[in-house]
Amino acid sequence: MYSMDDTRNHKFLLILGDLLCILAAYISAFYIRYLDFPDRNWEAFLSLLPWILLIGLFFISVYELYSLDRKHTISDIVRKILVATALMTFLTMAASYLFREFAMPRSVVLIASIFTVFLMVTFKVLYLKVTRGNKIGKVLLVGDGEAASKLLYKIRHPMLKGTAVRHVSEHVPLEELNYYLNEVDFVVLATDISKEKKSQIIYYAMERNKVVYVIPELYELLLQKATSSPMDDTLVMGVRPFLLTWDKVFLKRVFDFLSAVILIILASPALIATAIMVKLEDPKADIIYSQERLGKYNKPFTIYKFRSMIQGAEKSTGPVLATSDDKRITKVGKLIRATRLDELPQLFNVLKGDMSLVGPRPEREFFIQELTQKYYHYGYRNRVKPGITGYAQVMGKYTTDAEDKLRFDLYYIRNYSLWLDIIIILKTCLVVFDKSKSEGAEDTSVTIERPEEENKDEASNRKKSSLNF
Repeated sequence: MYSMDDTRNHKFLLILGDLLCILAAYISAFYIRYLDFPDRNWEAFLSLLPWILLIGLFFISVYELYSLDRKHTISDIVRKILVATALMTFLTMAASYLFREFAMPRSVVLIASIFTVFLMVTFKVLYLKVTRGNKIGKVLLVGDGEAASKLLYKIRHPMLKGTAVRHVSEHVPLEELNYYLNEVDFVVLATDISKEKKSQIIYYAMERNKVVYVIPELYELLLQKATSSPMDDTLVMGVRPFLLTWDKVFLKRVFDFLSAVILIILASPALIATAIMVKLEDPKADIIYSQERLGKYNKPFTIYKFRSMIQGAEKSTGPVLATSDDKRITKVGKLIRATRLDELPQLFNVLKGDMSLVGPRPEREFFIQELTQKYYHYGYRNRVKPGITGYAQVMGKYTTDAEDKLRFDLYYIRNYSLWLDIIIILKTCLVVFDKSKSEGAEDTSVTIERPEEENKDEASNRKKSSLNF
C-alpha cells in the first residue's frame, strides 16, 4: 500500500500506459494485416479511436487495472486483462458493425486484441518489477482479541502483502499511540475497540493527516445516505427506510427482465450443453435441482439450478453447506460449479420475477433463522429481491464469513443504482475465473499471538530510535 500521492502517480502512469498499449496494438494490427495503412480503413480507425480508448478506459476502471498493489499476482493480472480485452473487442466489433461509417476489418480488431493482451501484460509485469522494491506504506493496527487477529492475518497475507505492520493494543497509552501515529502512513482499527477509544484514535490520526480504515458496525451501514436538517437549533440526521424507492424498483425490474431475455438467448448453447453433460453422467437423476428459498420479505419461492451433487445429497446429512472436497459433488458438478454454469437456470427465476440479476444471494429458511439469531441486522437483506450475483460475491470470497458478506449486502442495498448493478455484473465475469471465489467453504481461521509487551526500558529505548517495522 502506497501513500496517497504515490497512489495517484501510479494510477496515472498505469492508465496512460494501458491506453498507449491499446493504441500500439491497433497500429501493429494494421501493419501486420496490410503491411501498410490503407486510407479508407485508417480513416475508419481514426473515427473509431475515441470510442476504443473510451471503452478501454471504462474496463480499465471496472477491473481496477490501474491498481497494482502487492496483492496482485501475475495470474490475477492476466485474468483481468483477458476478460477486459474480450469485452472491449466485443463492443468495438459491435460499434463497427452497427455504425457503418466506423466500419473496420474484424481481422484487425482480433489481431489488435491479441496484441493488447500481450502488451498490457508485459507492461504491467515490468512495471511491477520496477516498483516492487519501492518504499511501501507502514500500517498501524489497533485492537485486541479475535477481530484484531483476523485483520492482522489479512494484512500480512494477500490483501497487503509486504506492508510493514505495527500491531498495538487499544489500551496503549495515548502518548505512546501518538508516537506510533507519527511513524505510519495508515491506521486500521479493529471492530472490538470501544467507541470512546475509537473516537480518540481517529481524532489524533486526523490531526496528523493520516488515513484511517474502520470496519463499520452493521448499524452504521444503515446510516449511509442520511439527510441533515435542523430541529430548532439542533442538527439532526434523517435516516430513510432501508428499501428501494418505487422508481428504482420499477427500473430494476425492467432491466432484469430485458437482460434475462437477452442472456437466455445468448446462453442457450451453454444451457443445452450443460444439461446434456449432467444427464450423461447420471441418466437416472434429474437435470435440474429445485429447492425452496426465501425471497423478498421472506416470501418462499422455488430456485432452479443444474444438479451438481448426487441425487438426494442431503437425505442423510440434512441442510449443510458444501465444502471444497465435498464427496457429494459429482465430476460434472465440480466443473459447472467452478464456471458458475450451475447458476444459469436462475435466469428463468429472474424472468418470473422471483429473483433479480443482482442482489443478496437467496438462502434457505434454516440458515436465515440461524443467521438472524446471530446478526439481527440480517433481516434487512430481504428488503430487495435476491440475486444471481451480488456485491458480496464479487468483493468477497467463498470463504468470507457471514458478517462480512452481510456488510457487503447492506452496503449494496443502501447504495443501489442501476450503474452499480452493471458494474457488479461486469465484475462477475471476472469472478468466474477466480478459484478463490468458487471453492467450497473451508476453515480459514488462524491463531496469531499478539506481540509481547515491551518493558519500560525497551519502550524508552524505542522512542530514541525509529520504529522497528
